[in-house]
Amino acid sequence: MESGFLTFILISSFAVCSSHADTTGWDDVVVAQEGTPVTLVCTDTSVRGAITINWMVKSLDDHDWKLVLSVSENEKFSGGASKASIRLTDPNFQNTGIFSLFIQPEASDSGLYVCLIKQHETKIQERTVLLAVLTVSISPPAPVPQRSTLRLIASVNPNPAATKITWTSPGGTSLKTEKKKIAGTVAKLPMVNNSDDGIYVCTVKIRTLFAFNVTVNIAADKVASFADITYDATIYAGTQAQRSFTLACPNVQGDYVRLYWVPPDKGHNHIRLVHQYDRWRDSTLLTEQSKRLQLAGNPKVGSFSFLLTPGWRDGGLYACEVSLNDNFFGQRTRLSVLKVNTVPYPLKLELVCLYSEKSQVQSVKWKHQNESRPLRMFSKGPGNIATILPLPITSHEAGNYTCTMELENGQVIRATVAIPPPREVFTESPPGPSMLPSLSALLLLVPLVAAAVGVLLWRQKHNSGHGVEQSLSVHVSDAGNIYENPEDIRQAPPQGSVYMDLKPRGEDDVYKELERYEQCQG
Repeated sequence: MESGFLTFILISSFAVCSSHADTTGWDDVVVAQEGTPVTLVCTDTSVRGAITINWMVKSLDDHDWKLVLSVSENEKFSGGASKASIRLTDPNFQNTGIFSLFIQPEASDSGLYVCLIKQHETKIQERTVLLAVLTVSISPPAPVPQRSTLRLIASVNPNPAATKITWTSPGGTSLKTEKKKIAGTVAKLPMVNNSDDGIYVCTVKIRTLFAFNVTVNIAADKVASFADITYDATIYAGTQAQRSFTLACPNVQGDYVRLYWVPPDKGHNHIRLVHQYDRWRDSTLLTEQSKRLQLAGNPKVGSFSFLLTPGWRDGGLYACEVSLNDNFFGQRTRLSVLKVNTVPYPLKLELVCLYSEKSQVQSVKWKHQNESRPLRMFSKGPGNIATILPLPITSHEAGNYTCTMELENGQVIRATVAIPPPREVFTESPPGPSMLPSLSALLLLVPLVAAAVGVLLWRQKHNSGHGVEQSLSVHVSDAGNIYENPEDIRQAPPQGSVYMDLKPRGEDDVYKELERYEQCQG
């Protein structure tokens, strides 16, 4: 009889809870760290007397409920989902109205929990709580060695779409995080030291915020060693000076990158760190060499490479090392850089070809664009090949001069300098005698002649009024040439033609003739 009654209660409860969860979701959210006790609250202080409490659970993806705990005034029944750690928080629930569930959850205990309260077969209250279980892991295990990469990993089960997990450092700084499909949300701190010791805070947001303290201990006397680095095959290459060249890094999505450099034709004891980038802290270590370097690839997600714009002295051996957790991967590039230059002297022009990292250079030589024209070449020292052009440059010597560097692997690098042809020189004839004095004299005579012509025109008009014909023609009379007997003209009456002696005899002759004209008129 009692068994049949209990079966009826459970079947009824399953039906009611399934309908509720499918339509309204949940009433409350609880986030608990795995292994840490938590309480799922369910209370109704107005309820007294004979009551039955049923706690059931199901995952977000399931449709079937499982009984966790069923308690009445006289009986206690635990279902298949029950564990030894699960119980009511208050054994005297009939009198207090506190029906909350105590649980010390594992990740598998997460899901939707329903608290169903019934009295005399009547549902008094139904409350749904989402229990999310937070799992946190620290790697490497504490105490964490110095110089290692600290990994803070957090995951929530179940993980609704609205879930957000963040990490905060002991100093209160928000850490960069990334979501991984398997691991969960990860925050990393590469190259940790004693200052990174302390309490980190993991915050989970599902409707509201839940904060959890995670203690990290950094070892005071233990330092990680990374002697084993996996290197890809060395790249042998050359480039022209001041042209961008890509320095490859390992094809690994890493945490941070370091670029080392051995100057050209030096030993490994001269190695130096020239650039470093930590994508988790978004911090960069800059050096003098960094002025010629640019971080390339997609560094925000850990894909690294470098763009180098080298001077000819920037050849040498470059080693790019990428760290992923506590594993290192490397890529070396041996680079030769070529540069051409011109050095003028009073009687010659020197063409110089400079190159670095000579250990991998097979040959370097100059060529004129007319390959049949031989050039005399000489070395002024290691990494320096020159040729000389006499000055002035002739059209035969002008043109493009190319310095060709061939590496031992067969790669060829060229740099060209253009020598312009000589300019044509035009010689101007010396200026002739100056015409300015003659021109000045002519300009002085113009107003004098104009005045004389004006007087004659006026005289012609005056005489025409008396019926006298005026003429400027020269008449030869018995007296002979008028230029030889000017007095005859002055003494003659003003009848007939008027003759004027315009033969220049001095710079004031025009004015004398005008005076003579006035005397005739008188």
